[in-house]
Amino acid sequence: MSLHAEATGTAPGGSARASADEPPACCPYYHEAVELIGRRWTGAIVAVLMDGGSMRFSEISHAVPELSDRLLSERMKELEARGVVTRHVEAGPPVKVVYELTDMGRSLEPALQALKSWAREWLRDHDQPRARSL
Repeated sequence: MSLHAEATGTAPGGSARASADEPPACCPYYHEAVELIGRRWTGAIVAVLMDGGSMRFSEISHAVPELSDRLLSERMKELEARGVVTRHVEAGPPVKVVYELTDMGRSLEPALQALKSWAREWLRDHDQPRARSL
């Protein structure tokens, strides 16, 4: 079953397409998920939090070294607004801010593991062209 059919509950040839001449539409849920997690550095941030648990901003920043603090802050706000990450402020001198994945964020683990496996198989030798089968 296609990703669109799975998300919309329609079977191939069902009411999801207006006519046989139209190409299948991209599932809006799939598209939204890819846009959210596929934004620059977002997948790396989620993966770091998946492996590291609760982390401070500086710990996330060190775990993804090429990521600027400005962009990390922007991505953390986006992930928090979408419910993927939660932000906890612990009082006291100094104030401590900790980020962690929500249940929604942790539920991404199978998808991230599948993507990691795919990347290891298909991208690890990216400097050497793969043989194409025709």
